[in-house]
Amino acid sequence: AFQENEIKLLTAEIEHLKNFGCLGVSPSLEGLRDENAKLKYRLNFLQKSLQEERSKTAKSMININSRLQEIFGAAIQAAYPDLENPPLVVTPSQQPKFGDYQCNSAMGITQILLKTKEQKVSPREIAEKISKNIPANECIEKVEIAGPGFINVHLRKDFVSKQLSSLLINGVQPPAVGKRKKVVVDFSSPNIAKEMHVGHLRSTIIGESMCRLFEFAGYDVLRLNHLGDWGTQFGMLIAHLQDKFPDYLTVSPPIGDLQAFYKESKRRFDTEEEFKKRAYQCVVLLQSKNPDFIKAWELICDVSRKEFQKIYNCLDITLIERGESFYHEMMKDIVKEFEDKGFVQVDDGRKIVFVTGFPVPLTIMKSDGGYTYDTSDLAALKHRLCEEKADILIYVVDSGQSVHLQTVFAAGQMIGWYDPKVTRVAHAAFGVVLGEDKKKFKTRSGDTVRLIDLLEEGLKRAMDKLKDKERDKVVLTAEELKAAQTSVAFGCIKYADLSHNRLNDYVFSFDKMLDDRGNTAAYLLYAFTRIRAIARLANIDEQMLRKAAREEVLILDHEKEWKLGKCILRFPEILQKILEDLLLHTLCDYLYELATTFTEFYDNCYCVEKDRQTGQIVKVNMWRLLLCEATATVMAKGFDILGIKPVQRM
Repeated sequence: AFQENEIKLLTAEIEHLKNFGCLGVSPSLEGLRDENAKLKYRLNFLQKSLQEERSKTAKSMININSRLQEIFGAAIQAAYPDLENPPLVVTPSQQPKFGDYQCNSAMGITQILLKTKEQKVSPREIAEKISKNIPANECIEKVEIAGPGFINVHLRKDFVSKQLSSLLINGVQPPAVGKRKKVVVDFSSPNIAKEMHVGHLRSTIIGESMCRLFEFAGYDVLRLNHLGDWGTQFGMLIAHLQDKFPDYLTVSPPIGDLQAFYKESKRRFDTEEEFKKRAYQCVVLLQSKNPDFIKAWELICDVSRKEFQKIYNCLDITLIERGESFYHEMMKDIVKEFEDKGFVQVDDGRKIVFVTGFPVPLTIMKSDGGYTYDTSDLAALKHRLCEEKADILIYVVDSGQSVHLQTVFAAGQMIGWYDPKVTRVAHAAFGVVLGEDKKKFKTRSGDTVRLIDLLEEGLKRAMDKLKDKERDKVVLTAEELKAAQTSVAFGCIKYADLSHNRLNDYVFSFDKMLDDRGNTAAYLLYAFTRIRAIARLANIDEQMLRKAAREEVLILDHEKEWKLGKCILRFPEILQKILEDLLLHTLCDYLYELATTFTEFYDNCYCVEKDRQTGQIVKVNMWRLLLCEATATVMAKGFDILGIKPVQRM
């Protein structure tokens, strides 16, 4: 709309110059000719840009809820032009008898009119006035006023049919989200020399899924792994390395179990005074960039990286490593900047910063001159905002870090690194993983569960489940069985996490997540393969489906066809909601609803009709097969965002 308006203004400006005879008629009017050339260039640029935007928008899936909000927003504006920021509430209807969507703004407007203008008007009267001012549009068949002032909206069938055809022809396209923004996501972030455990599972899975969603929506996404790869613990690790593998500079040390290596060095640090002193000396030499100590540090980091990568490969996680060491050189400038702006206080030798609204200060320099997690987190925040130019910055970190992160964000705002009205900085917090006893998930011996052990157990249980159903005997080849095992095992682990509200703790149970009934990945993966098989068993290939998508009109006369069609088209509004609140369980709930809605449709509407005696296909209802295809296409994209890999045969 902005571009269209600017084009009108520029066109008028050029006409104005023409009327005054200023288009190349006299050398004395060179300046005006230049102005005209600039205007024409700008006009051409805007027209091309608008054309590209329209082409992109034409392929984008329409967010029906947003479209209805635009329509009702215009109706409310026309009905009550003096009302500032009137409430705009449009939601899908819960029951078919109340239409497809509802506009529930009338009640809120009643309250505003009473408070601001002392006018007592019934919600029903307001609803009637809004309804009369609904502009001509492509999607509403009719509206009805129900109860005290609910406006029930019935969609046009040809509109829904057309949107489904567009989906089948263009594929699942992201909703139009406006300007392409830069998004930085900080997730996973294990510590060097410590194994990834079940506590890292949530950050890794949730962060990956968020990145996939923002990437699908067309944002420029930077996926950062803020490794704990710097600090005093490396002193004891390097000192232990020197003792155990004195020739480490020439022969690569065979550190097989880094966790055991860490525990040994920690035990020595706690019990041997001489070793402790040497560990502190090693820290000083490492921080002064002594080449031998940098080499030792790199060796230890490399061993950890290889172990982390095994897990990332299993879970199909992509990250750019940018640990604490990356920000080390920036920390002195961070301290200086806070000092120069008068925010630093000295407390018992420490340099601290109090942030308004937070009782505990940030310690940006210790009394011995060393830096802290507070310093590195501030350096990371500044780099992401000022160097990476992030428009949206998301930290996928457990809820226990909430106060710390909010303090760091507030400090960044206080010093002027960002304006929260312009840049979104968010903590996507999550709860802990519990065992079936509702306590923190541990092994029987009380140790933290290693993530690699958890994934291997998942693979074993998934194969047991497939063999229980005798999939290995007649249904699947060895290769297909292996693919199904991986899909089920890792898909179920991811889905069990993502299907819970991330703000809550959740109970980890292999039995529940591998159950093929209810809202689980196992159920959805089986449902997906069954949907994909319908066309295949009817001897309809992809080419035939593509041809039918262009030629067939999707008939939505049966109530179950209509219900499924509308459910499919809610996908963009689900994604839009998650882009706003970062709660991925909404997508899981939607996929489960889509699968169950499809089952209702399939049980009531014959897609392929067969002769009862011979089993021969006598009729293929192509528009219904297209509904199957649209369902599977949306499910496949939903799985992709969740990081789940479906298989064609299960």
